[in-house]
Amino acid sequence: MGEALRGTRVLVTGAGGFIGGHLVERLVRDGAQVRGFVRYTSRDDHGTLDWIAPEVAAEVEVVTGELRDVESVDRAVDGVEVVFHLAAQIAIPYSYVNPRDYTEVNVLGTLNVAQAALRHGVRRMVQTSTSEVYGSAQSVPITEAHPLEPQSPYAASKVASDKLIDSFHRSFELPAVVLRPFNTYGPRQSARAVIPTIITQALAGDTLQLGALDPRRDLTYVDDTAAGFVAAATADAAVGRTIQLGTNHDVSIGDLVDMVGDILGKELRVEHDPQRVRPAKSEVERLISDPALAGELLGWAPQVSLREGLARTIDWTRENTGRFRTGRYAV
Repeated sequence: MGEALRGTRVLVTGAGGFIGGHLVERLVRDGAQVRGFVRYTSRDDHGTLDWIAPEVAAEVEVVTGELRDVESVDRAVDGVEVVFHLAAQIAIPYSYVNPRDYTEVNVLGTLNVAQAALRHGVRRMVQTSTSEVYGSAQSVPITEAHPLEPQSPYAASKVASDKLIDSFHRSFELPAVVLRPFNTYGPRQSARAVIPTIITQALAGDTLQLGALDPRRDLTYVDDTAAGFVAAATADAAVGRTIQLGTNHDVSIGDLVDMVGDILGKELRVEHDPQRVRPAKSEVERLISDPALAGELLGWAPQVSLREGLARTIDWTRENTGRFRTGRYAV
């Protein structure tokens, strides 16, 4: 699967993010010529690209800019053949606080990337969606035909971004794929996400501060998600389609606490923390995918079980506890 991108000039927007960093690492090891677009900061912060193996990071051409800035996006796209668009504002809780920023970055930013991709004649653009666009499952498992019912400003901004890409494919023949991962997890994920929240607290003690325990999620290990991106960039049948990546299995947050405790060999106790609870009508109660289309069009299927993925993530977190602040809720 990766051999098809050997020698290909690719751009990963959001290269310093969680999935973006893993995708960059995968692409470098596959032999692609990788350019990573990261948000400019005066600290010269490249996010998780600063965490990957130095010999891998040395192969990446890092460019800085801002998704809302047409010129910096255009410079990043110039000269590449494939664009993986992962850059976005993603934390759901903060989208309640600053919905304008999510709309500008995710919708206008995606417009800038799509227009640059058209101008420079890229052969494939992979747009990153999210399972949050569905809202709570109305039927299970969720297929790509499930209604889009965003329940947060973040999810609404992603619906708009996805449909913008759909329209560009139909209107201008942009060779694009919308890829919709279900709850990716693994090493190097921010503590704002539930699995690193559980693991970091469990490594620090026996009592966890969490919000709702009943919501259920379909969790996909990050290496499997990265493999899906590579497949979406190389499968001709994927162009013009929306394809979800998931496992067809779901677990509750409470189940995750029990599994992490079992792997660590300790009994974990949960204390309810109201600040971690979403507004009642905004909480997505269940997400579970039907990944059949990914198997049909991409030849993709998840390879890493939840228990194995959690064990790998625990091992990495244990070795990198200094990167996390367990006493503080990360919005």
